[in-house]
Amino acid sequence: MSKYTTGEMAKLCNVSVRTVQFYDTKGVLHPSNLTEGGRRLYTDDDLMKLRLICTLKVIGLSLDLIKGILESEAPGKVLSLLLDEQMKQLGGEIEERQSQLEAIKVIKEHVSDMAAIPVKSIIDIERLMENNKKVQKRYRKLIATGILITTPQIGFIYLWVTQGVWLPSVLWFVIQNLLGVLVAKLYFKDTAFICPECNSVFKPPFKEVIFTSGTTKARWLTCTKCGHAGYCVETYAAGDEV
Repeated sequence: MSKYTTGEMAKLCNVSVRTVQFYDTKGVLHPSNLTEGGRRLYTDDDLMKLRLICTLKVIGLSLDLIKGILESEAPGKVLSLLLDEQMKQLGGEIEERQSQLEAIKVIKEHVSDMAAIPVKSIIDIERLMENNKKVQKRYRKLIATGILITTPQIGFIYLWVTQGVWLPSVLWFVIQNLLGVLVAKLYFKDTAFICPECNSVFKPPFKEVIFTSGTTKARWLTCTKCGHAGYCVETYAAGDEV
C-alpha cells in the first residue's frame, strides 16, 4: 500500500499543505500513520477520502457537516441523497434554460410580427421564470435578512464601545432574534427533507429544524416516517406537497 506525505496529498488533490493539516486538526481526516519524527503519513484510502471531502466542499457542504456525515451510521446513503438533489437541481436548471432558449428562438423568428408570436411560447417563458423566482426567493430572504439584522447591530455596538450606551444594542439583539425566527419559519415553509433510511420525504416540526445542527444542504433530524435519527437531505417542497 502506498504512503503519502502531507505535501504529496496536497499536490494530488490540488489543495494547500495547510488545508490537509487543518483537516487533521478538525478531525475530518487523520493520517493513518506517523513517522518516528512525527510526520503525517497517509494511505490510498486516506487519499480517496480527501478527494471526497474536496468534492463535497465544491458542492457547498461545510466542513462540520462533512465531518458529521462521514461519522454517521450510513454516510453512503446520505451522500447519495445529497448528490441526487444536486443532480436534480442541475438537471432542472438545464431543462429550464433549454426551454427558455427554445421559446426565445420561436419569439425571435416572429419578432417582426408581434401578432404572430405563439401565445404558448410567452406563457412558457412566464411559467419558467416564475418557477425560478420561487426557488431563488428562498435564498434571497436569508441573505437580505442577514444584511438587515447585521448592519444596525454593528452601529449599536460601535455606540456602546465609544459612548457607553448599551441599551440600543441589547434591544436590537432581542429584535434580531425575533426576526431570525420569522425568516426561518418562512424559509422552512417550503422546505422538506429526505430520510436516508426509508427515502421518505417529510416535514419535521419547526422547533426541531431551528434548534438542530446542519446547513441548507442537510440537517440532523428525526424522520417522522420511520423514526431514523441522522443527517437528512434538504429538498424543495411547497407547504401542501408533503
